Amino acid sequence: MSKIKPAKGSPYARILGVGGYRPTRVVPNEVILETIDSSDEWIRSRSGIATRHWASPQETVAAMSVEASGKALADAGISPEQIGAVIVSTVSHFKQTPAVATEIADRIGAGKPAAFDISAGCAGFGYGLTLAKGLVVEGSAEYVLVIGVERLSDLTDLEDRATAFLFGDGAGAVVVGPSPEPAIGPTVWGSEGDKSETIKQTVPWDEYRGADGGEKFPAITQEGQAVFRWAVFEMAKVAQQALDAAGITADDLDVFIPHQANMRIIDSMVKTLKLPEHVTVARDVETTGNTSAASIPLAMERLLATGAAKSGDTALVIGFGAGLVYAATVVTLP
Repeated sequence: MSKIKPAKGSPYARILGVGGYRPTRVVPNEVILETIDSSDEWIRSRSGIATRHWASPQETVAAMSVEASGKALADAGISPEQIGAVIVSTVSHFKQTPAVATEIADRIGAGKPAAFDISAGCAGFGYGLTLAKGLVVEGSAEYVLVIGVERLSDLTDLEDRATAFLFGDGAGAVVVGPSPEPAIGPTVWGSEGDKSETIKQTVPWDEYRGADGGEKFPAITQEGQAVFRWAVFEMAKVAQQALDAAGITADDLDVFIPHQANMRIIDSMVKTLKLPEHVTVARDVETTGNTSAASIPLAMERLLATGAAKSGDTALVIGFGAGLVYAATVVTLP
């Protein structure tokens, strides 16, 4: 018989607060058109994007995360010292080690929490949320800070007509803590590694180190049509599985917050899922662009701040991207 005592966690977990940070510089499509042969109308029709935010040198991954975290903590009514773990999802923190989560934890005054980074691309927020839920329920941390943050402008090839207009920068954060009732549903997640080449970094860091002076800095590239088809047809199935796992139907939803990759993908998923007209759909991509791991919490924060969604609403969230990986769950909004 095991001598290990059972953990003293909470029976359930929920999102207690949300915060976001968008860089001050707003970049319209006209700026993108300076380096690619395209048009504002083409970009809008293909992606729904009109503007995006690009970070200044001072708006680092850590700095943006600190700002978003402060707002999330205030929204949750939790002090930094109460945070038992910090989870950061990002693909654009250029230091392989140490994890940027440790710097963020220190800068917000969180004491000595567990702190680590994860790399799950545009599904990263869902992965982090699932890990946070497990930590709270298991008892390893009473409150967990989950951050999705990207500076994708650093990894954008402004001469690539297929991707130059897509990416933006920003940070979104949530505080996850104990709940007396279910408020974060089971996560439907997974990967399809056979499609990993459809979204990738052009040059691995080790190859870049040995390249001659003519080698371009690594950037993100993707096979647009293949990714679009996968997202539209396969991710709607995953979203439905998340609804089924939570024991609800589309009619029970109040809000739908998909990864803000592309307006056409969002609209296609709404149609495939047959979402009722009363469901509020996040379309933050129009003014924020694709911010990868930050897109869902940023969209969540904006919906709540504008009153388009309210505390207690039932929301379906789904992220999907490089890997190819995905994660979907149903949550109660803070």
